[in-house]
Amino acid sequence: MSEYGEFETGTESGEIEQLHTEAGSEQDYQSQFGIYAQDSASAESTDFETGKHIEYEGADGSRYESTDYTSYSHDEAETDSVFAAEGSEQSHTSEYASMDALRAQFESAFAEGTQISTGDHGPAIAGH
Repeated sequence: MSEYGEFETGTESGEIEQLHTEAGSEQDYQSQFGIYAQDSASAESTDFETGKHIEYEGADGSRYESTDYTSYSHDEAETDSVFAAEGSEQSHTSEYASMDALRAQFESAFAEGTQISTGDHGPAIAGH
C-alpha cells in the first residue's frame, strides 16, 4: 500500500428467473341402465241360455204351440303392454396447464475506499 491509499469502484448485476408450471386433468363417466316392464291381463265371459215351451190343447179345440230358443253370448278382453326405456352414457375429459414466469434484473453500484495515513499517533486505518 502506498500513502495515497486505495480506492475501488465497481458494479454488480444479476438476474433472477423463476418458472412455475402446473398441469392436471379430470375425467368423468356416467352410465344409466335400461328399464323393461311387461304386463298382461285377460278376461272372458260366457253366457248360455236355452229354453223350450210347448203348449197343447186337445178335444177338438186343438191347439198346439211351440217355442224354442237358444241364446249364446261370449265376451273376451285381453291387454298386453310392454314398457321399455333405455339409459344414456356421458363422458367428460378436461385438461389444464398454467405457467407463471418471473424475471427480475437488478443492478447495483458500489464504491469502497481504504486510506492509510501516518501521523503523530501512528498508523490509522479508515475504511468503509
